[in-house]
Formats: sequence, structure tokens, C-alpha cells
Amino acid sequence: MGDRDGYWLAATKDTVHLGGFSAQLPPALVVNSGDRVHVQTFSGFGVYRQAPPEFVPPAFRQICEQLAGDRKVGPGPHLLTGPIAIQGAQPGEVLEVRLDAITPSLPVGFNAIRPGWGALPQRFAESALRFIPLDLARGVAEFPPGRGIQIPLRPFFGILGVATPEPSRSSIPPGVYGGNLDNRELQAGSRLFLPIFVPGALFSIGDGHAVQGDGEVDVTAIETSMDGTIQLIVRRDLPFTVPFAETPTDYISMGFGATLDAAFEMALQQMIAFLEQFAELSAEEAYVLCSLAVDFRITQVVNTPQKGVHGLFPKAIAPQNIRDRLG
Repeated sequence: MGDRDGYWLAATKDTVHLGGFSAQLPPALVVNSGDRVHVQTFSGFGVYRQAPPEFVPPAFRQICEQLAGDRKVGPGPHLLTGPIAIQGAQPGEVLEVRLDAITPSLPVGFNAIRPGWGALPQRFAESALRFIPLDLARGVAEFPPGRGIQIPLRPFFGILGVATPEPSRSSIPPGVYGGNLDNRELQAGSRLFLPIFVPGALFSIGDGHAVQGDGEVDVTAIETSMDGTIQLIVRRDLPFTVPFAETPTDYISMGFGATLDAAFEMALQQMIAFLEQFAELSAEEAYVLCSLAVDFRITQVVNTPQKGVHGLFPKAIAPQNIRDRLG
């Protein structure tokens, strides 16, 4: 449903899908380029039976108990809201996702260690599930309980992605389509640019994280249900063929690979290409500038088979022509 303030897309058994992306899913919502969408997401499909009552509001329970088989489109654990189709979007164009607001909707989240996953699967081989209270009024979570360690909440959506032509693709690994980026820099006020692969783009969102460290080393953050306000804009003037982002402070390239070396090289190559195209530097000048001023960080090491690295170029030193080109 839409009005002058945008559309409202509630998460229901008819507007969510589980485990992956699929170009065969009918859109949960169709919008025009530039429209705003207030979107609801739920997280924790696989743990709801073990969760405290405040983690499982009635709408989420209905999804968990009544989700149809054709809404389970991949092997991943993530419950995603969408897909959202954008009128007129075509392959080869770019979807700009403006993240206007991101707000946890529940006073609790979970962290799970899964056997065989994580950065240290041999050392931490037993499954473990923790539900962690969120003090939404103060914007903090305390962990471990009673130890006085107050973690400031920095909510973001772990998954922001578009469909590709395949009938089914897992929600676990990130890629050129976006997906499970788990990039904690994508806070409210940021923009994400995704290449479009199918008509309508078919954008889905979910995997709310109340807070996460770079690396997400034990497989999960504090996972929780999240509401957001986004704006979806089709861009025909941008050359991005892989995800790229802008935050209030930085321009961000992203790389994915089976190893951190491969992911880093991709992030570096993409930042060089960005500086060539948008700052009008030579490749060598861009390479040198990356060595002088770009910080490369580990995004995540757990979304098998793709690890992630991102590079941050400070907007404070960016030339005006980058701002002019991105708009």
C-alpha cells in the first residue's frame, strides 16, 4: 500500500521468502523509480521455537508456521522481505538503494555458533545459541550479561540484493548481486549501488543486525528483526557492475572471493576503477592513492564460499567530480 510518504511493505507469509533469491518469485510489491518503501523484516526463522516470547511477535510466528513451500527458494537460513520490482528497471542498469532509516523492532536478538562454520570451527565445534537483550532506549547491548561491557548498537541490514536469472540462489554468500554483504558500514544515511540482472531488479532485504564487528567471526552478529525506510532509484548513468556504496563519510568498494587475498584484490581493483572513472585519475595514480588514503577492512569471513573485504576512501579528501558524477 502506498501514499505520499511511500509504500508500506509488511512482512507476511505472502511477502517474504526463505533461504535465497529467485527470479521466478512474483513481486511482493511493484514501485516506480524514486519511490520510498517502509519495509518490515523478521530474522530468526530457524530458532523461533527456542526463542523468548518477545522475539516472536504474532506476525513472525505466523510466517514461521505457515510459510508455503514455494516461498522457500534456497538453502540459506535468512528470511527476506520482497522481492520488490521497480517499474522499467532493466539488466545493465544500476539500482541505487538509499537507506534512510534502520530501526530494530524487538528488544532482543540472538547470536548462534554453528558447527563447521565460523572463523575457528575446530576450536568452537559445538553449537551455541544465545538471546541477548537490546536496550533500545539507550541504544546498547550488554554482553556478557552483568560484566559491564556496553556495546553501542549500530543497526544495519546484512542482506540487500537483487535477483539474477537463476531460478534459485542461496542467501548465504554475497556476490556481484549484493546479497549477504554483512557490511556494517551500511548504516542509515548510506547508499548502495547494485547492478541489475533481471527486469524489475527484484530487490529483497533482511538479515537485520543490531551490531556486528568486522569479520563476523562466529557466523552471526546480534541478529534481530528490523524495520527500515528505503528509496529505490534506477540509475542509467552509472557504470557499476559490482556492489559499491557511499556512507556519510566514505566511498566503499567491495570484494568477494574464496580467500581474503582474492576478496582484497577485487576490492582494490574496484576502488582503482572507481577512482579512474569518477575522479579521472590514471590507473597508476589511483593505485598510489589507494596505498596512501584507502583503508581496506575485512567485511566477513564466514559466508561460505565467499569472504568479503571492503575499501574506504574518505569523502573529506574526495574531489568534487566524484560528487557531481554520483549525484
